[in-house]
Amino acid sequence: MTDWIKATIESLGYTGIALLMFLENLFPPIPSELIMPLAGYTANLPGAKLNIIGVFLAGLTGSVLGAIFWYYPGKFLSQRRLQALVNRYGKWLSISGKDIIKAKDWFDRQGKKAVFIGRLVPGVRTFISIPAGISDMRLPSFIFYTTLGSACWVGLLTYTGYVLGSQYELVDKYLAPVSKFVLATLLLGFFFWVLKRKRKNKRR
Repeated sequence: MTDWIKATIESLGYTGIALLMFLENLFPPIPSELIMPLAGYTANLPGAKLNIIGVFLAGLTGSVLGAIFWYYPGKFLSQRRLQALVNRYGKWLSISGKDIIKAKDWFDRQGKKAVFIGRLVPGVRTFISIPAGISDMRLPSFIFYTTLGSACWVGLLTYTGYVLGSQYELVDKYLAPVSKFVLATLLLGFFFWVLKRKRKNKRR
């Protein structure tokens, strides 16, 4: 994958970086932890055609566009449709329409903070757009907080790759396990939540 990312950046420049970061939001297995450090390293090579500011802006653009892509399925699904689906199939997960209302109320209160922080959390940043769409979060507000969170993440990765130079792969080496740990923790937490709900339902 590294060779493909490198070839894309070398052949397409800023457009390639934006494209890769857009795809990273669509297909999480394509790691931003490798794309942006490599792009940052490329900008630090002697006679480089790319500069670090351009690399950062290209990565940020692709990241935000990818987040917007996931916002619209949530928007289309809407709370009413989601409630109908959950009332029909949610019994397998012990989820009801009331849980969707509670989740929406929480997101209405914490939505801006959730979107900003979500863009910084491995395993979450891709999918935080969906509840934002379901919650009918205003698009300008969503874009603003998505851009803010993405800028922190993309900036960190770009600068780290720029500073590390040829050792840019260390970023992915150390961050990839963190990403997997966070994702595993979230899945485990969800599993225990479902288990807890099922036990409560049986008692009732």
